[in-house]
Amino acid sequence: MDRKANSTDNREYTIKIIPHQGANVHSINLPIRWIKYAVASILAIVLLMVGAFSYSVYSSYSLRNEASQIEKLKEANSQQQEQLLELSKKANSLQDEVDQLEQVEKELRQLSGVVEEVGKDGSEAKHNGQGGPKKHLDIQDVSLALNDVEKRVADRKSSLNKLRDTLREKHQKIELQESISASTPSIWPTVGEISSSYGLRWSGSDFHPGIDIANDVGTPIVATADGVVTSAGWNSGGYGNMVDINHGNGYMTRYAHASQVLVSAGQTVKRGQVIAYMGSTGYSTGPHVHYEIRVNGEIVNPMGYMR
Repeated sequence: MDRKANSTDNREYTIKIIPHQGANVHSINLPIRWIKYAVASILAIVLLMVGAFSYSVYSSYSLRNEASQIEKLKEANSQQQEQLLELSKKANSLQDEVDQLEQVEKELRQLSGVVEEVGKDGSEAKHNGQGGPKKHLDIQDVSLALNDVEKRVADRKSSLNKLRDTLREKHQKIELQESISASTPSIWPTVGEISSSYGLRWSGSDFHPGIDIANDVGTPIVATADGVVTSAGWNSGGYGNMVDINHGNGYMTRYAHASQVLVSAGQTVKRGQVIAYMGSTGYSTGPHVHYEIRVNGEIVNPMGYMR
């Protein structure tokens, strides 16, 4: 290769091709600027190739990374959908349980006679038609469903609390009525025939504060209501062997002329319990029981309390 130096800008490089066996020699003249252009082009091409390769590698990595991210998002979305579906099933199950609870409350109200609550329009729901388009499940749907269940549970809790209070009040009233009924004289104190009625007797010369029921000696005498024995034993005022029972609520009963007393003062007795046996002690002309009832201290006719 020869170099011709005319000027800096006009330099040339000569490439000679010498073949074998004496053939002609070929010369190729290359200006320096061509060589510069060629070198610059090669460098540019190399840089482009490097850049393209780098971009390709980066793009490939980015695509793989994006694909991985997309796959992860798909997996996360799938898991989220599964969780939403599971949560939706639980919400639906809770709704079913609330429906069952409402049915139980309705049955309790029917059994107890407590008026059933009605809707806001003042009437009970009688129709249950359903419909509407299908919608892809999302978080908002599940949230709305859970909020609805929460509200229904709160309403049902309030309603059941009111029902409980109402039933408790009714139960207390029933207990009070039963207590009053159990402590109210209402049966015959013995079996026999009425030998002397309540009121004036012996042509108006005597007032009889009770009734006399006659039968054989030893006939059982029973308490006519629940109560507590306040007196049991001998009475020197003419009643002979006597039992007094305080039944509460102002009621007191007396059983006199017994042959034998079976209870003692302070003892609690029940209606129908045998407390003595019929006799003829005290001022008596024959075996019988003298039966008195006092209400708030006032003597009343026992016949109004004997069934």
